[in-house]
Amino acid sequence: MTALQKRTIKSSLFSFKFAIGCALFGLVNPAWSIDFGPLPTSLKGVPIPKVPGLTDGNDPIITDPAKAIILGKALFWDTNVGSDGMACGSCHFHAGADSRTKNQLSPGGKSTAANKLIFDNSISGQALGSNYTLKSSDFPFHQRENPVSELSPVTFNLDDVSSSSGTFSGNFNTAERTGSANDDCSRFADSVFHVSNTGTRRVEPRNTPTVINSVFNHRNFWDGRANNIFNGSSPWGDRDPDAGVWVKINNRTINKQRLSLINSSLASLSIAPPLSDTEMGCRNRTFPEIGRKLLMRKPLQYQKVHWNDSILGSLSLSDPSELKPGLNTTYSRLIKQTFNKKYWSYKRRGEFGFPNDGLAFNQIEANFAMFYGLSIQTYLSTLISDDTPFDRSTRNAEGLPVDLSASELNGLKELRSSHCTLCHIGPTFTSASIATNAEQVKLHPEAFGNQQFTISTTSNVVTRHHITGSFASLNDTGFASTGVTLPENDIGLGGVDVFGNPLSFSKQYIQYLANNFSAVLDPQVNDIRPCDFQVPLSLNTNISNPHYYTLQDGIIPQQQNTTNCFRSIAAFIPKPQVAAAELTNSASKKTLSAMDGSFKIPGLRNIELTGPYMHNGGMATLEQVIEFYTRAGNFTPFSLNTAFIFEQSDLRFHPQKRADLVAFLKTLTDERVLHKKAPFDHPEIKIPHGHIGDELFVIDNHPLAVDLAQDEFLIIDAVGANGTVTPLESFAKILTK
Repeated sequence: MTALQKRTIKSSLFSFKFAIGCALFGLVNPAWSIDFGPLPTSLKGVPIPKVPGLTDGNDPIITDPAKAIILGKALFWDTNVGSDGMACGSCHFHAGADSRTKNQLSPGGKSTAANKLIFDNSISGQALGSNYTLKSSDFPFHQRENPVSELSPVTFNLDDVSSSSGTFSGNFNTAERTGSANDDCSRFADSVFHVSNTGTRRVEPRNTPTVINSVFNHRNFWDGRANNIFNGSSPWGDRDPDAGVWVKINNRTINKQRLSLINSSLASLSIAPPLSDTEMGCRNRTFPEIGRKLLMRKPLQYQKVHWNDSILGSLSLSDPSELKPGLNTTYSRLIKQTFNKKYWSYKRRGEFGFPNDGLAFNQIEANFAMFYGLSIQTYLSTLISDDTPFDRSTRNAEGLPVDLSASELNGLKELRSSHCTLCHIGPTFTSASIATNAEQVKLHPEAFGNQQFTISTTSNVVTRHHITGSFASLNDTGFASTGVTLPENDIGLGGVDVFGNPLSFSKQYIQYLANNFSAVLDPQVNDIRPCDFQVPLSLNTNISNPHYYTLQDGIIPQQQNTTNCFRSIAAFIPKPQVAAAELTNSASKKTLSAMDGSFKIPGLRNIELTGPYMHNGGMATLEQVIEFYTRAGNFTPFSLNTAFIFEQSDLRFHPQKRADLVAFLKTLTDERVLHKKAPFDHPEIKIPHGHIGDELFVIDNHPLAVDLAQDEFLIIDAVGANGTVTPLESFAKILTK
């Protein structure tokens, strides 16, 4: 090795370790503090990730994109989709999130053992439970004597989750094609969600994130299980060996074919809730059965649609004198106008299976999951929030938005100097926007770092960061462990899919390094370039290191190209036999992937309106969120991303700086979202909001079953393109009512 190479390695490692050391101990160099690291940029004009083959080419899946948006919006808001009145919009009606306060508690996280699903008491000692109405005093769920000090004693901790109530559940029998909106299910009081012996609606074990701008996420759901690749029939992408769609070859021939649409995580996400017996459906319901229920119906048949709806207005039955329910069409007609006829025009039955009612499915019913997922994805792709005070501001020579107030600009400075923009990065304010950030770094490198510190931003779905104890861990890009809850409450990205395979890309990458290619389930893993890791995995040096592979261990050049590498000295991987041996080493520090308790990093746009916050919904205000990060989180699991989560001494001792941070975050509120202006207008929706009574007593004899509690409802009126005069309120304000 030449002297120049040695100096390059030494200099690179020193500068990186210096930056990480500052991150670990809060020792930001004063010379950096004003302009440290990434500077967020506007989202205006940023294209959404392309989906090759969806609407382009000689034989596209969607032949009329405008009709696809109409179909998707109708399906998203239609309460007929659910088994008992739940739509996608039922949990995404308030700035794309859920602001309900009654019957919104789940006892424990997604990984909590069934025998421990017991509601706790509130900080005041009040017994919590189903149908409880949340109050301001219930938040945050984790409290310290001094909320901004990590050494301060814990005074209260609640492991329940504030989320979204959904369905009563039950066992699916059948559904009417034109009559009742509710499915025929065998329903009974739930063993967890009940008041006395009366069943209540079940509640999801994770908080509901906003769907606005979610089209930019590489994966969706908190644990990333909504795959980037849509297979047409399940959320699992290429992982699902039985996935596929039915394609007409000729009048007598139909084939089930694989579908693999990239950048379609929203389609993967969309088809999960209707089959969930917590969110929208009864157990064992299938998409062909949902299709059979809906196809002959008018969309939104029981919900008023504004005559000036920005998307549905042309088909609305309303006029300026009267709002009426439904659209002047059917779901069957919309599907046929939207999709390539090879997916719906086959006339024969029998090949697609038989439901409980005995009549074999036809092709349009068999492919309903694809129609549903892709049309909702197309609609959600229009929900782009890019017209905020931050976006509209002119920029000075340094790229700073000069039209903001002094407090707001100070808040932006604090957002950067406190390392928030190392995760909340790019125009969407999240590293989960992999494809978008990889393109934007070419146009706006300042959005991803500067001479003081740069975040490696490429199409890599895996990177490498420091965690507890200064270990280096392979991490899925766009996900982080921040210590909100303990992994035993919710393992997050450390979990597995329905086939028993790891959700994490980084865990698959370890298998890739060992040539265990059968364990590589997602094709993006094969394209990972180690030279783009934030912290190197391997270094071309003879110096032994417990955290990196070196020449002494046995390394080889990476197989991928090395053009424009973030760190060219790290363009190496361990030899397969070396990586395989390391897999058997329980004390390994080199091939480590600590994903337990990691969750998708949310964007910050419209955050003023999308509380409660975090995957457990445990914080009600932005001030509580800032306090959480100031004290370095709630817990310190082994997987904690200590390069990003550390005590913020500057924020701790300067309340005004915390207030400035909140002021800046409010500049990310889009007035169109605030006032439900197009494209954020919507039909009327009637949403279950708890039950008649409280957590101690409810009224039974629900129309669906005598041992179920009667619903109370929140009526959200239909809104046209011009929006409403009355703005949306923050969750914190709603709690005070």
